[in-house]
Amino acid sequence: MPPDTVRAAVVQLLADEDTPRNIVRAGELVQAAVVSGAQLVVLPEKWNWWGPASRTAEGAEALDGPSLSAARAWARELGVLVLAGSVLEAIGDGSRAFNTSVLIAPDGRDMAIYRKVHLFDVIVDGHEYRESDAVEPGESLALGDAAGIRLGLSVCYDLRFPELYRSLTASGATALAVPANFTVPTGEAHWQVLLRARAIEDQCFVLAAGQCGEHATGEGAWGHSMVVDPWGTVLAEVPDGEGIACADLDLAEQARLRRALPVLSHRRLP
Repeated sequence: MPPDTVRAAVVQLLADEDTPRNIVRAGELVQAAVVSGAQLVVLPEKWNWWGPASRTAEGAEALDGPSLSAARAWARELGVLVLAGSVLEAIGDGSRAFNTSVLIAPDGRDMAIYRKVHLFDVIVDGHEYRESDAVEPGESLALGDAAGIRLGLSVCYDLRFPELYRSLTASGATALAVPANFTVPTGEAHWQVLLRARAIEDQCFVLAAGQCGEHATGEGAWGHSMVVDPWGTVLAEVPDGEGIACADLDLAEQARLRRALPVLSHRRLP
């Protein structure tokens, strides 16, 4: 029988171009989450390296590189599921990359690999972001079974595309992971609203782990990592600074809600 409750944690940190330092800090926060009872730990987008697109080759790694190897080691040593937020997955010589999220089992196996589909090519407060200058888009969904939940994977800007999450839910997702690095202006206006909307409309738990503070590039990260339940209630949040937020995901209550308010089965249009 699957468990009725799963304890999940989201990690909030500020990454820079010093990958070894970032790995150490992320490992400390994963360990703190496990001490708090977490069975599943979600890291932010690009938790291992953050820098300008022009230096993508410096931050990109193969999937067997040092960052994901460290995450696999944490999973094995701590006996925990780790969603390794996202890393830049090197393509060819590393001058271009995928923005890749990997779900790792407690024995260190890769359970699911997702390459970010929607790339952040926008202008915010006069600053132009061109993720596609260095990153290639992925083309498929990814889900993994984790501690009694079915976790649908996404990354950051994907949050603005509800059809992706409905497709994940139609494929059986009961929880949705959103590792991110939302900008301050867009985060302040839309982050919580969008997270709660995705939770409510898909009757899923949402595990949103973000970066926080100001990067060396001058870009601000909103933070406010949180766990949201299928009713849209924020169960736990890291408002400011680095840290973790843990919450118990009540799977029995989720099943009850889906029976009482069966919106997923009422959908008629494609």
